Amino acid sequence: MNRFVSALLASLLLISHANADAPTTFTAAKIVAKQNVFFDQSASVHGELYCGCKWEWIGKSGGRIDPESCGYETRAQQTRAARIEWEHIVPAWIFGHQRQCWQNGGRENCIADDPVFRAMEADLFNLYPSVGEVNGDRSNFQYGTVAGVAPQYGACPTRVDFKGRAAEPRNDVKGLVARSTFYMYDRYGLSMSKQQQQLLMAWDRQYPVSAWEKEWNRRTASVMGHANLFITRDRTWSLGHKPSREGIVSAVPARGAAAQSPKSHRGGAIIGNRNSKVYHLAQGCPSYNMVSPKNQVLFRSETEAAAAGYRKAGNCR
Repeated sequence: MNRFVSALLASLLLISHANADAPTTFTAAKIVAKQNVFFDQSASVHGELYCGCKWEWIGKSGGRIDPESCGYETRAQQTRAARIEWEHIVPAWIFGHQRQCWQNGGRENCIADDPVFRAMEADLFNLYPSVGEVNGDRSNFQYGTVAGVAPQYGACPTRVDFKGRAAEPRNDVKGLVARSTFYMYDRYGLSMSKQQQQLLMAWDRQYPVSAWEKEWNRRTASVMGHANLFITRDRTWSLGHKPSREGIVSAVPARGAAAQSPKSHRGGAIIGNRNSKVYHLAQGCPSYNMVSPKNQVLFRSETEAAAAGYRKAGNCR
């Protein structure tokens, strides 16, 4: 009976966290990832990405690492070593450098002007909680095999080769990061080196999909509206893979569209002002078309706007 009740409660908990709107900003994505994907994982056996540490949730999307749970020892950055951060498995620097917006003004310009970049930055299939220090040390390095490097974080098996600009994650997540990388490069039409393809294909074969990875995919798909087909095995990566580019068609309009066509947002998008942290509805808010394009942040729902720390404009009727 107790087992039945426990299973029922677990099912109800999962249902209550399903069917959220897909986030359209990195800030919102971290909150949605916590609330709808990793909400019950802080004390699980899987742990965070790089060291398998457990953590305690703090605030809207952050957390405090339990170093004793994984034998973690700080390498150099105590503040970041103590906290959970959200790792882009494929770093924003890497996918950003394959967008023209980055060449024209870096990450801030991409956030302001490129809806595809914003979709990549907020894609939940590319986000995973990790120890902040390891996240920082990994930086924008590609994944690789790191040899001849002594343990850097106590019992944590992840290694970072700063000179060779490569990071080798623990074995438990090598398959997961490979399939997440395949997904991002496939969905957004990114170019991957032959060497990186060969390494990740090897990890994909050597470390098959786990029960947790399947569950992670299911939870994330319930928010994003589609699955990672490299996890479900409905899609495979081979050398010279031709990307599907399914993510290039974005439902998020470019921010400049508001200035060019005031009616372009009438489909229901909500406009936030990044300076005032106020959002405006298409109907009933007089200032809807008055937010400068460079300050606009678009949301698909009031819930998403509120989760990102925005409040409704006071002059909305």
